[in-house]
Amino acid sequence: MNREILTEFESKNLLEAYGIPVVRTRIARRPEEAARIASEFGFPVVLKLCSETITHKSDVGGVRLNLTDGAAVEEAFGAIEKAVTASHGAEAFDGVTVQPMVAGGGIELILGSSPDAQFGPVLLFGAGGKLVEIVKDRALGLPPLTATLARRIMERTRIFAALRGVRGQKPSDLDALDQLMVRFSQLVAEQRWIKEIDINPLVATESGGFIALDARVILYDAETKEADLPVTAIRPYPAHYGSIRKLKDGSTAAIRPIRPEDEPLVVEFHKTLSDSSVHFRYFGMLKLETRIAHERLTRICFNDYDREIALVVDRERPGGGHEILGIGRLSRTIEAGEADFAILISDEWQRQGLGTELMTKLVRIAEEEGLNRLSGSVMSGNSGMQKICRTAGLQLHRLPDGDYQADLMLPKSLAALRRRVK
Repeated sequence: MNREILTEFESKNLLEAYGIPVVRTRIARRPEEAARIASEFGFPVVLKLCSETITHKSDVGGVRLNLTDGAAVEEAFGAIEKAVTASHGAEAFDGVTVQPMVAGGGIELILGSSPDAQFGPVLLFGAGGKLVEIVKDRALGLPPLTATLARRIMERTRIFAALRGVRGQKPSDLDALDQLMVRFSQLVAEQRWIKEIDINPLVATESGGFIALDARVILYDAETKEADLPVTAIRPYPAHYGSIRKLKDGSTAAIRPIRPEDEPLVVEFHKTLSDSSVHFRYFGMLKLETRIAHERLTRICFNDYDREIALVVDRERPGGGHEILGIGRLSRTIEAGEADFAILISDEWQRQGLGTELMTKLVRIAEEEGLNRLSGSVMSGNSGMQKICRTAGLQLHRLPDGDYQADLMLPKSLAALRRRVK
């Protein structure tokens, strides 16, 4: 595709691929085709310009609303074609899109992204509609988002008060909007060839849901080299480090990188630990209230994946809900190319191979991240951890105080070397 603009129809297909609800949209190349599609949808309908070169359709007379019958649809088709041809030439007109007219009363929002020279893609959320540039009620954030970060962005806008419900209006489903923004931020983080994208309006309907009525996507030009495409300031969630493991009781568990929303599960995990497990992990006693303090767990669960990657063993309980059985952590040190490890397993699930599994995965992640040394301290009485280290290939060195230093010198893989060259 040798162009930089996606049509509205293409843009909405992209949004749908990421689970973002869009209004039904079909393309019509002729007036009678538009009338037939409108009849199938049911009146009233909206007609919008379909063009590979024009993005702001309203500015060129390319939008006709509230069309109530086939004759009105055919007339609107002709009016759009005439207006666009007069201002931009016949080649700018590729037909129209036909969409059901969404009932009024909803709140119009905008959700978008554009590049910043320093931070890469930057997200925008706020009040949308035709007056978006006049009202200027907006807040910015960096992708990718978590549900918590999405909510914090929304809370910085004035329109957020309306979404919570005012003057008898039903509140919008804010949890659903959190997840919609998370999926949108994932789209922005993954589709690096997108230069600009916006949904305007994204309507918060009276029923509490959300639907994208219009979308615009601009790509980087074909001359741009992939290496020159901007990257997100925040590293995306490294989902590729996740896997599934069958446990000895026949159930399965997901071994995956930790997420900020895991904090309640981590609290419950710490309640399963014996004094002995705590002593071996922290080289002394650390009280439960200290271990589960919100200020501490916020830092632990909200990883900067460039500096630290924590893996959790996440098991779905037979009666519903989830529980964390173990946590393994890889933390870069101030020495370039080096990282420390730490592993902690719930007492009930010790001696079932989970510690070895986590250590093996941490070694593989260290290799893929381009590290050349992995190390950690192990207490002299912690025979289980000593065995895990030896199984994973680490060398144990006795320290003057009787404890051990576990070390592994990692080969510089070809993939890691390529990342360094870039």
